[in-house]
Amino acid sequence: MESSAHIGVTGLAVMGRNLARNFARHGHPVAVHNRTASRTRALVEEFGHEGTFLPSETAEDFVASLERPRRLVVMVKAGGPTDAVIDEFAPLLEPVDMIIDGGNAHFQDTRRREADLRERGIHFVGTGISGGEEGALHGPSIMPGGSPEAYQALGPLLEDIAAKAEDGSPCCTHIGPDGAGHFVKMVHNGIEYADMQLIAEAYDLLRHVAGYEPAEIAETFRTWNTGRLDSYLIEITAEVLAHRDADTGKPFVDVVADRAEQKGTGRWTVQTALDLGVPVSGIAEAVFARSVSGHADLRDAARALPGPDRSALGGYGGEAFAAHVEQALYASKVVSYAQGWNMISAAGEEYGWDIDLGAVAAIWRGGCIIRAAFLDRIRAAFAADPNLPTLLADKEFAEELGNAQDAWRAVVSTAVAHGVPTPGFSSALAYYDALRADRLPAALTQGQRDFFGAHTYRRTDREGSFHTLWGGARTEHPAD
Repeated sequence: MESSAHIGVTGLAVMGRNLARNFARHGHPVAVHNRTASRTRALVEEFGHEGTFLPSETAEDFVASLERPRRLVVMVKAGGPTDAVIDEFAPLLEPVDMIIDGGNAHFQDTRRREADLRERGIHFVGTGISGGEEGALHGPSIMPGGSPEAYQALGPLLEDIAAKAEDGSPCCTHIGPDGAGHFVKMVHNGIEYADMQLIAEAYDLLRHVAGYEPAEIAETFRTWNTGRLDSYLIEITAEVLAHRDADTGKPFVDVVADRAEQKGTGRWTVQTALDLGVPVSGIAEAVFARSVSGHADLRDAARALPGPDRSALGGYGGEAFAAHVEQALYASKVVSYAQGWNMISAAGEEYGWDIDLGAVAAIWRGGCIIRAAFLDRIRAAFAADPNLPTLLADKEFAEELGNAQDAWRAVVSTAVAHGVPTPGFSSALAYYDALRADRLPAALTQGQRDFFGAHTYRRTDREGSFHTLWGGARTEHPAD
C-alpha cells in the first residue's frame, strides 16, 4: 500500500472517529483502522466526503499507509487495551516513528510506556485531549507530552485541528517530557470536578435558600455567564436548568436521580496530590461529594437525622443572597484553579518537567470542558511572573478575593444555618484562611506527634530538630 497518510487513527469509537474526521476536514489524509473492520468501513461510507481516508483492515496495511515518520494515534480504552495495541503495532514501526496515546491514561503508565519504547527508538507521545466527542470533531484542547523531537513532527498537525482561542492561537502546546501531557490532562479533569461541584452548590443554595425555581436559576446563570464567570460549564448549566422533561413536564433536574458518577480521573488527581504532598482540598471535596451522593443506603439510613429546616429567604432577601453566591462561587473557583496549578508546578519539580504554567492556561481557553474567560487572566498572571508561588498571590486575583470574602463568609455561614452542605465553598474558604494565617494549629499537632512518637519538632527561635523527654522533668534536647 502506498505511504500517503499524514497520520493514522486506530480505535474508531466516537472519540477516535471524530478525531480522524477532524484531521480529514483539515486536509490531512488520514489512515483509519479498527479491530472490528466493519467500523472502519462504516466511517468511510458515512463520512468519506469530508476528506481523504485510507482504510485498512490489518495492522500491517495500516502502518504501510503512513508516511515517515509514522504518526499513529491510539484511541482505545486506557490500561490493558492500550498496552495490547502498543504490543501489536510497535514491532511494525521503525526508529523515529511515534505512537500517540490520546486516551485518558494514568500518567505513570505513560511514563512506563515512553521509557520502554524509547529504548527501541520509537517516540511515545502521551496526549491529553479535552472537549469530549464534539471537541474531538470541531477542535479540542490538546496536551501532548513526549520528546521535543516528536513534537516537531507531530505538533503542526495537532495545532491545526485544535480549538483556537479568541486571539487565534491554537489550544495545543508541548507540555513536557514522558507523562507530562497526561498529568496535565488529569489535573484539568480534577479542576473540572471542583468546578462542577461549586456550580452544583450554587444551584442548591439558590434553590433552597434564595427560594428560586430551576427556570429562575437558569436565568441567573445566564446573567453570570455575561460577566467574570463566563465559561462553558456555566453556559451549559443554564441550559440544563432551563430544560423540562418531555414525559412529565417537570424541570429536568427534578427527574434525574441525585447520584453523580465518575470515571476516576478526579480520584487519580487526589491520590497523586497526596503523593506529592500538595493540598487540593477543593478537588478532594468534589470527589467525595460524588461518592456521598452514590451511597443511597447510607443516605436513606441518615435522612431522619435532626437539623434545621430549609426555609427560603425569598423576595429581596433572595436577590441579595444570590449576589453573595456569585461572589462565593467566583472566589471558590479561583481557589480551586490555584490548587490545580500548584499541583502542576509541584509535579514539574518532582519529575523534572519544565512546564510553562502560563501556556497551560492558554491552551485551556478553548476546546476543553473548563474553558473560561478568566483563563486568559491566569495566563497573563504567569506570563508576568513565571515564578508566581500561587495564583492567590497575584495582585488582581488577591484583590478580587479580598473584595469577595465578606459575601463568601456570609454564604458559608448561611448555608450552615440552613443545613445546606457546601463542602466546596467551605473548603475553599478554609484554604484561603489557612494560607493567610500568621500561625496554624499545626504547632500543637507536631507537639502531639513528638509526645506519642518522638517525631521531633522545629522551633521558631533556633535552627535544628528537637525532642522533648515527656514526663518527669520534660527536658528538651536536640534530636540525634
